[in-house]
This record gives sequence, C-alpha cells and structure tokens, in this order.
Amino acid sequence: MMANKTKGLQLPGEVTQCLSNGMFRIRLENGFLVVAYISGKIRRNSIRILLGDQVVVEICAYDLSRGRIVYRLNQKKKINTIKQKKLI
Repeated sequence: MMANKTKGLQLPGEVTQCLSNGMFRIRLENGFLVVAYISGKIRRNSIRILLGDQVVVEICAYDLSRGRIVYRLNQKKKINTIKQKKLI
C-alpha cells in the first residue's frame, strides 16, 4: 500500500531571477525569497516562465527556502489580483 503524500503549502509569488536548469528565484507575497524549480507538468507542456511572471509555488514543509512552481498565472488573472488588492 502506498503512503499518502501530503501536499505542500501553495503560495503565489513573482519571478525575480532566472537561474540555470529551470530554477528560479521567487519573491512570495509574504516577502520571503524561495528557489523553485519547474514541475514536470509545466515542462511537458512547454510552458515558458519569464522574469516578472506571477506563479504559484508549492513549498515543502521540510525546507521552506525551496519549492516547486506548479502553476503560471496568465495576464488576465494578474490584472484581476491587482484590482482586488487596490480595492482592499
């Protein structure tokens, strides 16, 4: 029987630096800096991640300075989140 994997904490952030081998430095909404790599699903679908993109990062509970990019937010979602922040 396989053990159930616990999902990590998923937080939105912005790509601040592109590193080698599909690694990126991400600034999370709470201000922390995380080094994250691209998930396999994003690699398979050839989704490009560029400097300044808004992404969702899954952070492991064991090492809070590393994570995995699980989703890239598109331009419409970026605009909507910016509008929501201005309203609050």
